Amino acid sequence: MAELLRTKARKPQYCSLGPVAFLLIMIFLVFVGMVYPQPKVLKPSRKDVLVLTPWLAPIVWEGTFNIDILNEQFRAQNVTIGLTVFAIKKYVVFLKLLLETAEEHFMVGHEVNYYVFTDRPAAVPRVALRGGRRPLVLEVPGAARWQDVSMRRLGMISSFCAQRFLHEVDFLVCTDVDMRFRDHVGVEILSPRVATLHPGFFRAARRAFTYERRPQSRAHIPRDQGDFYYSGAFFGGSVAEVQRLTAACHRAIEAAWHDESHLNRYLLDHKPTEVLSPEYMWDERLLGWPAVMEKLRCVAVPKDHREIRHR
Repeated sequence: MAELLRTKARKPQYCSLGPVAFLLIMIFLVFVGMVYPQPKVLKPSRKDVLVLTPWLAPIVWEGTFNIDILNEQFRAQNVTIGLTVFAIKKYVVFLKLLLETAEEHFMVGHEVNYYVFTDRPAAVPRVALRGGRRPLVLEVPGAARWQDVSMRRLGMISSFCAQRFLHEVDFLVCTDVDMRFRDHVGVEILSPRVATLHPGFFRAARRAFTYERRPQSRAHIPRDQGDFYYSGAFFGGSVAEVQRLTAACHRAIEAAWHDESHLNRYLLDHKPTEVLSPEYMWDERLLGWPAVMEKLRCVAVPKDHREIRHR
């Protein structure tokens, strides 16, 4: 199946410096260390947004991290990241743009496995990939309703965590296929349990959240509870944590917003260790580009829901 996507290794950019220049840079980094601006205790990185949850998890916005420092830390750990995406039925048409933009912006400089779950393996496009990045096509059955795909994907992710992801990658990032990467998305999002603020509710009071409100549902959240409303379109963490989350959220009873409702219930009880700002999941067509969003990193692709979901 993996042959359905073509990998094309490209030389790392530093090779163009020449062996002598590269050696001098490496010696400088080893013996001198990185040079970067000193953090200022009395000068917060952002004053216009919340950057820390009440349980001391960071909320990641542009300006709150130094990617050079983080890249050095994660390269030292030699991490491999898995990106899971479900391209079921006609949703396979979004796969090429997602993969091409991921190659431009997602975890650049790190090893990545693209796990493509699809019922149409022959329709998976060929995309040229950087060295150290692998396409892996996983054939799964389709479903009559998009709601069934939404719920069943969590069970599939949980099963594959046990079968192979635990042995192949260190972190998993799970995203919808009808998205495209538009700016840097890197190791700043790697943490044991990661959730993303839903772009439609990050300004809202908890009573406005579309939590599951039926008491008989296992996803139920009362109106006086809840921290944030998290998106089901972008989440992740260590493989072990993602396995626990997806196993707990894979329920037989369909909730108001399907897997997203169960995700929010789970994350209320098991707080995220890191929260991503809506920079990481945005819909510019519906929401514009407010000033608080200094970057739009992952954005929805315009589509006709009726055309895609029902064919």
